[in-house]
Amino acid sequence: MSVAQQAQGIEPLLDHLFSFLRRKTDFYSASKEKINDIVKEAVAKHQHLADKEKLAREKLEKEKKLKKEKEEQEKAAAAAKKSTPVDDGFIELSEDGSFDASLPPAAPTSGKSSVVPPVASTSTASTTSITEKATTEGNGEEEEEEDKTPPPIGNGGKTDKYVWTQTLSELTVNIHLPPGTKTKMLDVQIKNSSIKVSIKGQASPLVQGELHKRVMVDDSLWTLEDGDLVITFTKENKMEWWKCVLVGDAEINTQKVQPENSKLNDLDSETRQTVEKMMYDQRQKAMGLPTSEEQSKQDMLKKFMAAHPEMDFSNAKFT
Repeated sequence: MSVAQQAQGIEPLLDHLFSFLRRKTDFYSASKEKINDIVKEAVAKHQHLADKEKLAREKLEKEKKLKKEKEEQEKAAAAAKKSTPVDDGFIELSEDGSFDASLPPAAPTSGKSSVVPPVASTSTASTTSITEKATTEGNGEEEEEEDKTPPPIGNGGKTDKYVWTQTLSELTVNIHLPPGTKTKMLDVQIKNSSIKVSIKGQASPLVQGELHKRVMVDDSLWTLEDGDLVITFTKENKMEWWKCVLVGDAEINTQKVQPENSKLNDLDSETRQTVEKMMYDQRQKAMGLPTSEEQSKQDMLKKFMAAHPEMDFSNAKFT
């Protein structure tokens, strides 16, 4: 840094560097071709790192810019959900047994659906009853309570030591540093399955632990930005979401992540179909509408009723 300040420019700084190599080393004793190869390789390496750092900064700025918009969308979705009439979980049939499609569909609360016929009166010759059972894994167990928390900002989370975001291929961690911390004061050790960040001379590391998943060390990098240490990990498995950064830290609900639409084309057809289904179900839940699975069950019920017009569904309730 001292030489750079004295040089006051890139070209003078490079001149100082190659002058040092000429005067104090045997750098120029090699052939011109080897010297050129060494210089080109070094330039290419750091150009690649500079490009990745630029992309990381741009991504962070974009996420910060979208944060406010997402918060407003979440508030609007919560307000819309609150204004939606409460559904008691039943589908009411009219007195003549017809199905009113304008009525809001019932959200299933378990893996079973049943049709309960009315109690037979003295003028009714017989009573018809039908029970449909949808067999699911863990039959008889109560369904977990629906998670109503909003989607995680940047598909990541926050701890008392750092803030993190992620895409399918990368994960970015922002660690706030003590004022006055310089790059040369940091000791950052990134391994395939662990991370350790400390300030030289201090006994306790700032961050240390086992990573939730494996990363590619050679493609991961760190930089100092506005008093924060920004670490960008390249995931080894680029087709899965992380629940947390370090094992033991608070986890997020990966079913609520929101992939960038521009990245869906990079996925294989099966993974893309799964991600698109998750995104559709998230939007439906936010608007108080049935998910794809719930809609499928309702469609099956309508077809069943249409195929059996001889049956009396009057006053029946569907759970």
